[in-house]
Amino acid sequence: MEIDPRRLRYLLAVLRRGGILAAAEALGVSPSAVSQQVARLERETGRQLIRRTTRGTQLTPAGLMLAEAAEEVERALNVVVSRLESPDAELSGTVRIGGFESFLRSVVIPALPYWKVRHPGLDVVVIEADRDDLVRQLRAGRLDVAIIESDVDEGTGSLPAGMGEEHLLDDPWVIVAPVGALMTTDAAGLQSLEVPWLGVSDSPASERAIARVRRGLGVTGETKHAYYGLQTALALVAAGEGVALAPALALRGMLPSGVVTVDADGLGTRRVVARHYERGTRRRQAAASIVTLLRDAVTAQSHQLHGVHDEVGEQSHGWAGTV
Repeated sequence: MEIDPRRLRYLLAVLRRGGILAAAEALGVSPSAVSQQVARLERETGRQLIRRTTRGTQLTPAGLMLAEAAEEVERALNVVVSRLESPDAELSGTVRIGGFESFLRSVVIPALPYWKVRHPGLDVVVIEADRDDLVRQLRAGRLDVAIIESDVDEGTGSLPAGMGEEHLLDDPWVIVAPVGALMTTDAAGLQSLEVPWLGVSDSPASERAIARVRRGLGVTGETKHAYYGLQTALALVAAGEGVALAPALALRGMLPSGVVTVDADGLGTRRVVARHYERGTRRRQAAASIVTLLRDAVTAQSHQLHGVHDEVGEQSHGWAGTV
């Protein structure tokens, strides 16, 4: 089997944008060009990579495997490009990274000891905040880089003048449910849950994802409770109060007893990017340096960032349905 790696970016764009048309717009090519490249990939692999449903274009399990490989290639190339543009000289001074809890806890903070050894003159300041506050602090110059999350269903939109954005990773969403709440792990089982869906407050990415998944399943009615921190959501799930939608990265090391996860390709992903301002030599250099370090950290953690199967073992269930 020989795969032309140049075609992988087309499949990855379909995953990230949720369809052929959106992928074509993002890549600046025609929809037929995207379809042709994906079709050639299917011939090269001998596997169906995408399927078209009434809810849009979705990747098959084989397509997801190939898209994950494409992400690895993209990350490696981005790291190399960053290093070529900003040679690996001694970094010094203070850089301020703002972000949300799961990315800081799982990616940034574990990398801090390594960064100290590699760049002893570099002082990294970590600031946790919600998305709106991160954007405000970035605009005010109190942050050099802001780590932002968004649901796959959320349009990227246009950035303010002078602001740049670097893609870091796509984090799959999973459903967390009380033990025994799922009679089956297919779409019918999720539609007929006897426990309600939990609501979330002050998290635009999670709110959009929950609404999208519930809409896809045809679930109606109000959500119950409203949590801010994931630990609160997991405690509610373990108590049998409802089911929650959570990004896989956030669940690492946090799953309590009494809960199971449902990992489904149709649940989509959370997009994580690094935003920074490009104006001003000092800020531009600081941002370029920290983005390179972040990409190194993401690459180092990449084998743990695509699902929570190793953590939950027999607690984790697959679901072949679509949403």
